[in-house]
Amino acid sequence: MQGHVRKRGARWYFWVELERGPDGKRRQKSVGGFPTRRAAEDALEELRGEVRRGEYVERSPLTLTAFLTDEWLPARRAVIRATTWDHYRRIVEAYVVPTIGARPLSDLSPGHLNALYADLLQGGRRQLKRGSPAKPLSARSVRHVHTMLHKALNDAVRWGHLARNPVDRADPPKPATPEMNAWSPEQLRTFLAHVHGDRLYAAWLLLATTGMRRGELLGLRWSEIDLANKRLAVLRAHVLANRQLVVSEPKSAKGRRTVALDEVTVAALQRHRLHQLEERLAAGEGWVDTGLLVTHLDGTAVDPRLFSSWFRRHARDAGLPHIQLHDVRHSYATAALAAGVPTKVVSERLGHASIAITLDTYSHVLPNMQAEAAEQVARLILGAAEVGNHL
Repeated sequence: MQGHVRKRGARWYFWVELERGPDGKRRQKSVGGFPTRRAAEDALEELRGEVRRGEYVERSPLTLTAFLTDEWLPARRAVIRATTWDHYRRIVEAYVVPTIGARPLSDLSPGHLNALYADLLQGGRRQLKRGSPAKPLSARSVRHVHTMLHKALNDAVRWGHLARNPVDRADPPKPATPEMNAWSPEQLRTFLAHVHGDRLYAAWLLLATTGMRRGELLGLRWSEIDLANKRLAVLRAHVLANRQLVVSEPKSAKGRRTVALDEVTVAALQRHRLHQLEERLAAGEGWVDTGLLVTHLDGTAVDPRLFSSWFRRHARDAGLPHIQLHDVRHSYATAALAAGVPTKVVSERLGHASIAITLDTYSHVLPNMQAEAAEQVARLILGAAEVGNHL
């Protein structure tokens, strides 16, 4: 690749010959404003290296907003979960477009991204009610913005818009480990005793004894429940996307799983099925046959927000500490690990993508488990009498 350096006034410039365009015409690139000849020569050599490595991308007027809204989001819609796509869309519209969206994609630098993160931490950019001030984002929320931009600009590199991803060199904030709220087994028992007469008692019990996610429970069909063999299959979830109820795939491949059931839960499900058949007869032609376990009195699906509202009311009326519905899942996992259920089994029942997620999420339970394991192994190896002699 031919190129040369020349001085104009007090500044140095370089010119370089690029490959001919599709029309066969010569193409030349010039870059200027360098303070010294050496700086211009170094920049020229860096550009030559990018061309040799196949990393060179010509500057384009394409803005970040145009790339995200016209190319990236439409392309992602068909290949990711509806809830994930909606999450990305909201991030783009609320936090990226109002701040750095007008910048040319090729001009983005780690400094621009770091400034964005700082701005969001201080004031945020969410579209709130008219007249209300913007609220600062948490470090965790800003990290979500960073993650979305990293995925998007990785695609921009793959699609030939960028030579490298500037997000790789940005410095997002590190979110604090969120405090996990969970009920003790005794509190879970109190909750279940309180809702024992509720028409959806079987659903509350199923949450407590399996740790299923809210959407997984609300999307569960009777055809996926094998009462004779005491198991069920998690194949889908009912979730909200853009405030609409949609059917979604599990969060990961291991989210599609078979979950064993205990006898008490099976008995509750059998009673619930009979009650639902009675509701179907009472509804007559007004019954909507969704095949779902959790329904309204006419058979229609239950909105996840309404189900969470029912949970909060029951918990409050039972006099229990406030937790979110998702924390029942944490309560189940904590109880299972404390009871000595192997972490791998707990991970499989929860549908985690890997056992590492289970270990990281519930690390607070493991120290006590390790202490118990140390004593058990010592007694096995040394013998109970030998251990007793050293106490």
